[in-house]
Amino acid sequence: MQQVTTVNVNGLRAAARKGYAQWLAASDADVVCLQEVRAEPHQLLPEIREPDGWHTVYAPSSAKGRAGVALLTRREPEAVRVGFGEPEFAESGRYVEADLPGVTVASLYLPSGEVGTERQAEKERFMAAFLPYLTELRQRSAAGGREVLVCGDWNIAHQEADLKNWRANRRSAGFLPEERDWLTRLLDPADGGYVDVVRTLHPEQNGPYSWWSYRGRAFDNDSGWRIDYAMATPGLAGRAVKAYVERAATHDERWSDHAPVTAVFGP
Repeated sequence: MQQVTTVNVNGLRAAARKGYAQWLAASDADVVCLQEVRAEPHQLLPEIREPDGWHTVYAPSSAKGRAGVALLTRREPEAVRVGFGEPEFAESGRYVEADLPGVTVASLYLPSGEVGTERQAEKERFMAAFLPYLTELRQRSAAGGREVLVCGDWNIAHQEADLKNWRANRRSAGFLPEERDWLTRLLDPADGGYVDVVRTLHPEQNGPYSWWSYRGRAFDNDSGWRIDYAMATPGLAGRAVKAYVERAATHDERWSDHAPVTAVFGP
């Protein structure tokens, strides 16, 4: 596995009508992680559900038309697991992982939350259960000589450099102190022990942003958020040689409100 791309498609059926299939056909990725698929596999056109050259795994949500994650891999996975052992989120369409040679790769769609609502409480419950799982996954994988890569829409901007209008969003879901602290724990070598691949390769850059609201001129003004991450165990992260956001050339060429984020690894 040398190249991995993650993208929130904002509804796979809609994305397919706007250019997703052409993008995928041109991709050099070995693994593609999708979030917010918002469809059962049988609702997808055959060429979208099972594109040529790919093995596909879908984890739809039990709530119809919401969430949903998927993995597309060039090689057939050795094993696949849906969910992370927390009953509340077992059928939420928010996490799926697959074992490939030497690495476990996962697609994540963390709840977005909304301050002062049950959606934020759900997000907090998800985070509280997910961090211990990720820590255990890293430890278990290391014991077996494997690496881990968790890609997806984490719905949290970690630092001020990760969103354009950070001052105006200090009390907004996605940039709350407790959410940012949670990501800090994930990246602490003494706690979660993961590495933010894109930030490691672009330490001084604002962004690169991966999501822009459809409202106003956010995309044209690059008023975005960096919330789509590739989080890797240290051994794999140390092999990262390139990471970039596949930002569309123009607003009209977008097929999602997110852009694909790609990480390239050396041998």
